[in-house]
Amino acid sequence: MSLFYLIPLLPFIGFLVNGLAFPKLNKQLAGIIGTIPPVVAFALSLQLFLNFDGQTQIYTLAEWIKIGELSIPFAFQVDQLSLLMLLIITGVGTLIHVYSMGYMAHDAGLGKFFAFLNLFIFFMLILVLGANFVVMFIGWEGVGLCSYLLIGFWNQKNSYGDAARKAFIMNRIGDLGFLVGIFLLIQNFGTTDYTSIFTSINEGNVPDNVGLIAFCLFVGAMGKSAQIPLFTWLPDAMAGPTPVSALIHAATMVTAGIYMVIRANVLFELSPEVLHFVGWIGLATALLGAAIGLFQNDIKKVLAYSTVSQLGYMFMGLGASAYTASFFHVMTHAFFKALLFLGAGSVIHAMSDEQDIRKMGGLKSHLPITYVTFLLGTIAIAGIPPFAGFFSKDEILASLYHHDPIMWWLAILGSAMTSFYMFRVFILTFFGAFRGSQKQADHLHESPWTMTLPLIILAIFSVGGGIINLPHFAGGNEFLAHWLAPLLPAAGEAAEVNFLSLEGGAPLLAAFLPAALAIYIFGMQKSVPGSDASVTGIQKVIYHKFYIDELYDMLIVRPISLLSNFLHQIFEFLVLDLLVEGVGKIVQYASSEFRRIQTGNVGYYIFMIVISVTVILFLGLKTWIL
Repeated sequence: MSLFYLIPLLPFIGFLVNGLAFPKLNKQLAGIIGTIPPVVAFALSLQLFLNFDGQTQIYTLAEWIKIGELSIPFAFQVDQLSLLMLLIITGVGTLIHVYSMGYMAHDAGLGKFFAFLNLFIFFMLILVLGANFVVMFIGWEGVGLCSYLLIGFWNQKNSYGDAARKAFIMNRIGDLGFLVGIFLLIQNFGTTDYTSIFTSINEGNVPDNVGLIAFCLFVGAMGKSAQIPLFTWLPDAMAGPTPVSALIHAATMVTAGIYMVIRANVLFELSPEVLHFVGWIGLATALLGAAIGLFQNDIKKVLAYSTVSQLGYMFMGLGASAYTASFFHVMTHAFFKALLFLGAGSVIHAMSDEQDIRKMGGLKSHLPITYVTFLLGTIAIAGIPPFAGFFSKDEILASLYHHDPIMWWLAILGSAMTSFYMFRVFILTFFGAFRGSQKQADHLHESPWTMTLPLIILAIFSVGGGIINLPHFAGGNEFLAHWLAPLLPAAGEAAEVNFLSLEGGAPLLAAFLPAALAIYIFGMQKSVPGSDASVTGIQKVIYHKFYIDELYDMLIVRPISLLSNFLHQIFEFLVLDLLVEGVGKIVQYASSEFRRIQTGNVGYYIFMIVISVTVILFLGLKTWIL
């Protein structure tokens, strides 16, 4: 058997061992058992990447579904795109597993936690390795399940369970669209195989409803990658342990929607209206997420809305057919957003589970490694050169510059807000006087090496990750663009743009000026956000997330609850119950009356037999005569 099969198999074995042996295994052993699978899977993925000859390879495990002419094998596909996703999933996943050994060291459910993490890695690998849309959908649903399990891992609080259910239900809404798209593919092409579908299209067999197919697939991406209107689950998902936020809701699962659109780029390129819709949904999501992040005071919530915003940038790039730029941002975002989430976890760990930045401050001297690495992640996400985020995000901006100037200027606005709220969080957390309790002050300490080592490695990639697709004007050869070229349409003119020269350096000003403003307000002026009660005006509207959750509750949740109560109180009690009870009473009455026939008198029984036989003979004789 090829070593390739061990890549998805090892995490599944880790899930089985920790899942079945929990809670008999001690915590240290459970952590080791959970961490070894992604480490080995990363090594195998790296070997596969280095030895790849450029030819797509299909690994068929079984002829799975066969109905008439429809054949859907359970098969994996290894090509340029899936190889890069393998490296991201197993590489970042390994670092987060190592980090979890320190962060979750005192948790009673450590073995179960690592079992869920391994199961998530397994399903994410199935998602990106699938050779057809059905196998992708298996992984798609699997990571949704694992997200539910991990968000609600600390289920002692009802709010955590509510957040897990919210994520699960909202993802199911998007998944329905994805499923309809798969059915339409079967209807039009008779297969769900990537190669067969794309080859058929390239030969000129384009169905009339290709736009509908692309739209349905994008609905699935909207749910998984938290785009308007299916985005509200992601901030609430911060209820889960911080490593979960870093792995699932920053580096891997939420990028599944971008991966799917890139994989199906042939379908989307035939649907310019859908691509236009994708771009504007991405823009709206990017601006909304960035605006809400401006005034949030929960360190993880800020990063969550930042993730929503950055995912919007990726979809903006997809809408402009800048697939390489979007995937480049997927990679760099995995580095610096995982770094920021893990850095936030290190802060929360030191602050005895405190997440409110208004109660932090002055942590620079107590957490030196966390401080430096969080700073590097902040600079990277702000888009300041020469950090990784500058090259990936500005490549998307360059594509938008040629695609739609209005969209470009609005994206610049979103970039400016990103720089401001990230430096706001950084300064309020690490500078100024400590604003927490004395008990928290006594507990302040740097995290153990299992937590700081992943921070350092991710910081290195956040600083130098831009080299992966370094543009020509910076002396690079755009490796990623060349690597993905066989799977994507030809790159547009944005590929040769000098990011530094666009409109007088507007992207650079959007990175530097808001950062300087945040440093002035929260660093030099030492301003600290007030209590929730002191927030008024438009700031209150933004702080309460534009009341979108309340709007959904009013328009969707309450009407459904009212309908459910009506059906329960009125229809069920006054209609169904009466009908069922009525039938029961009729049967009961009839049985009580028929029971009177059973007298126990033998003479009566003989009489009834004679009467019955006479009737039967009479009817028989009558029939014979006629």
